[in-house]
Amino acid sequence: MRKINTVLNKIKKLINYKKIKNNKIQDNLDFYIGTRNLQDEIAPSYININNPKYIEIDNMYYSGLIIVNYYREQNDLLLKNILETNINMNISIFYEKQDQYKTIKDLTYHIGNVGVDIKDNNQNREDIDIAIFTYNDAKYIRKEMQVNNEDLYFLYIYINIFSDNLKDLEYNINNIEGMLQSKGMQTRRASFREEQLFKSCLPIFENNEDIKNSARRNILTSGIISTYPFISSNIFDENGILVGKNIYDNSLIFVDRYNTEKYKNANMCIFGTSGAGKSFYTKLLILRYRLLGIEQYVIDPEREYISLTKALEGTVIKIGPSSSEFINVLDIREESLEEGEKGYLATKISKLIGFFNLIFGNLNEEEKAILEEKLIELYNLKNINFDDNSLFVYDKENIISKKFKSSKDMPILEDLYNILNKDEKTKKLAIKLIPFIKGSLNFFNNYTNVELNNKLIIADVYELGEDNLKFGLFVFVELFWDKIKINRKNKKAIYLDEIWRLIGVTSNKDVAGFIYKIFKTIRKYGGSAVAITQDISDLFSLENGIYGKSILNNSSIKSFFSLEEENIKILSENINLSEKEKIEIKSLKRGESLMFIGDEHILVNVEASDYEKKLIL
Repeated sequence: MRKINTVLNKIKKLINYKKIKNNKIQDNLDFYIGTRNLQDEIAPSYININNPKYIEIDNMYYSGLIIVNYYREQNDLLLKNILETNINMNISIFYEKQDQYKTIKDLTYHIGNVGVDIKDNNQNREDIDIAIFTYNDAKYIRKEMQVNNEDLYFLYIYINIFSDNLKDLEYNINNIEGMLQSKGMQTRRASFREEQLFKSCLPIFENNEDIKNSARRNILTSGIISTYPFISSNIFDENGILVGKNIYDNSLIFVDRYNTEKYKNANMCIFGTSGAGKSFYTKLLILRYRLLGIEQYVIDPEREYISLTKALEGTVIKIGPSSSEFINVLDIREESLEEGEKGYLATKISKLIGFFNLIFGNLNEEEKAILEEKLIELYNLKNINFDDNSLFVYDKENIISKKFKSSKDMPILEDLYNILNKDEKTKKLAIKLIPFIKGSLNFFNNYTNVELNNKLIIADVYELGEDNLKFGLFVFVELFWDKIKINRKNKKAIYLDEIWRLIGVTSNKDVAGFIYKIFKTIRKYGGSAVAITQDISDLFSLENGIYGKSILNNSSIKSFFSLEEENIKILSENINLSEKEKIEIKSLKRGESLMFIGDEHILVNVEASDYEKKLIL
């Protein structure tokens, strides 16, 4: 029993000791917390209010303007000019709604008194003019309140400009004063009242009494719209990527082109002369969307994207004389139709007619019919017909289990050449196929051996040269289009550089129609089609430009880098450009772009980090 009591006493002592120790720790903590509060965390280290023209806070100088008068009639937004500058400033706007009954009563009393004064012949001419002026104003305000149910407000606008340099501060104040005066607004500097104006511009909802009387002006409900401050053209999509800065006000532009609630589609057009910055911008988009895991397929005619792709661990597929990679244009792929759709062979033949138009020239209707007949015969040799089941290979027991035929089960161009060469009516077509069978383009006459498992794939068609580039572009576009249709839920994009080659005068309406279909329907598959070109005139050269204009109109986001005057003229014939925008496009510097993002028209300076530039350049 004695041992138990001894143990209990030790436990009690230990508990008391811990209580004392914990209390000391808590006391120390309370002391430390008590020495600092939230105000200490956000308060400046010093404030100097000795100078009547400005106040100084932590090496920053602040000086204020009070707007004391306005034009009687305003047809524009009051603050539009100054909000679009990159001058540092804080603006406060206060509205005080007045009691309607009391206001009408006071106006009626004022109208009666002034009416009597006007009749007094002892007044001089100037006094009469002033009296008539206020008399008519009062009648107008009363009528608007009684007839049109408007309210009367007191309006107060304060502008606080700041800079870390006094010389710059004075320069910016003069600029703002000039801009406001050009809009018919009279200003007064807040000398000797800088502290009061500074407080009124803080987000604490304080309209200081010392400056209220100077700033107060009457305004009706209909006039309040002219004071609306949120009018700068800024885009800040919640899940968007950084595009750059607004040239006017340095605000950041974030665009989520896959936002279906905001934009009709995710398609883009990127136009600009060589060296204007369009390729840099395109690479920047590819880089940033790669980080988001979005599938991207790029047609690269000039080998501009190879180094970036390697840095991002993407896949480069090269088609050309020195290539060991091949794509068979006659392949029918399982993903070319979605689940539930029918007509593999019919769909393929319609695409091939466009491709062979590129080789044989524009075929007439009779020649197209003959070519279609030969294509049907070609696929029949491989036991492929208009029954979709002919595209599948069944297991040995011929039960439900089946798989789609491989590339080895498809015909190649040589098979078509042999068929065409047997018929006198098509021998001239067979002759045009010789380069693809036995000549410099025989790399088109092979079975497909490329894997497309990467989320970033670049189509390198540089070796094809100027005349043959269109063949490679078509092959890759069809391949990528089939990939895009695999899963509607996944976001993806296809970039078509030098798109004019596919929808311009060197192409044909079948191919151009296929490209237009991509731009029109890719939205259904969660995709984005991006048209890139510097040759605006060629873009609108086929069929009076209907395909170029259709692609332009089916792109919710358009980026115009610097263009020559001739190209601007052609562009303005196909899209609504104001005279100001035409001048802006012509005078844009490298990396600057006029962007149409939905309904917004914004001048943007494309921005990238040093690390991004290192990867891109």
